[in-house]
Amino acid sequence: MQITGAVLEEIGRPRPFAESRPITIARVELGEPGPTEVLVRIEAAGVCHSDLSVVDGNRVRPVPMLLGHEAAGIVLRTGSAATDLAVGQRVVMSFLPRCEQCPACAEGGRLPCPAGSRTNNAGELLHHPGRLTRDGERVHHHLGVSGFATHAIVDRASVVPVDSDVPPEIAALFGCAVLTGGGAVLNVAKPGPDDDVMIVGLGGVGMAAVLVAKALGVRQVIAVDALRTKAEQALALGADRAYTPDELADKGIRSRYVIECAGNARAFETAYAATAVGGTTITVGLPGPEAMASISPLSLTAEARTVVGSYLGSALPSRDIPRYVRMWRDGMLPVQRLISDRIELAQLNEAMDRLADGHAIRQIVTFGAAEAGR
Repeated sequence: MQITGAVLEEIGRPRPFAESRPITIARVELGEPGPTEVLVRIEAAGVCHSDLSVVDGNRVRPVPMLLGHEAAGIVLRTGSAATDLAVGQRVVMSFLPRCEQCPACAEGGRLPCPAGSRTNNAGELLHHPGRLTRDGERVHHHLGVSGFATHAIVDRASVVPVDSDVPPEIAALFGCAVLTGGGAVLNVAKPGPDDDVMIVGLGGVGMAAVLVAKALGVRQVIAVDALRTKAEQALALGADRAYTPDELADKGIRSRYVIECAGNARAFETAYAATAVGGTTITVGLPGPEAMASISPLSLTAEARTVVGSYLGSALPSRDIPRYVRMWRDGMLPVQRLISDRIELAQLNEAMDRLADGHAIRQIVTFGAAEAGR
């Protein structure tokens, strides 16, 4: 079938992207779903730094590639081995499919699945090289999802069903921002009511971490970002205190749990420096592969510190997304407050500029019925 999608033509074009136009809105051929796959009509998709990192070259992926990995939609067709999903059911996309057969998949979300990571890096689906072509040439999948399109074929392992009362814009956020930022709090830090939690880097993932930490009722949530406006936004979301990195250093503030969400080496250094004696630094950001950070090895031993990496919030989407949905439904997790803009596919180049400049938390691409071909 013919679909419309946002195709990244070339990595590393200069900014502003609104002028260099690395992303084109193109007609693409989408094949038939295989036995373990489902065809989904996309309803909403979030614009994340993991999309930007491919556009600007920090994350090198094969191109052309149909971008988008944080999305929600409606199941239109299922493969013969994916019949536990019903046609008409709303699903949330998850960007790390799991084979459920390897030792890593037995670790409860702590380790990424090697098979899922390998196919993501290659621009493939978990059990197939790909279902996207344009003029007979291959178009690569982005993180097993390619959600910046009217429709997508994804592996069953890449989707989690949710009830129809969860609006698509909210559902999409559960697939990356909340899984990643919230998971660092829920699955890794596991703070108690007397603990402080500090979040360094206040994009969509960091702000989601703020919301989840508040929902868990910790003693204090401290938000840190180089942009004063982001710090103020975090206060509006419920953070108890907010600082720039310089202010944090000047005041000598430290916390037991510090979560780095910026994907920046300097942010990691800030987070590590702000971790208390006996505390844990948790990093979920994805800097460029050549980025290096400097910390004191002595402090790891002398202060009994821990540094933990957390990919996708150490989440099992099938376990964690239903929990976040319950928290949202109970009024504990107002993830709708993360949405800063609603845009169309044609505005994605400009959206990448806003994201790079720090002017957006979560921009949501929405698809009307006419655009989706209904």
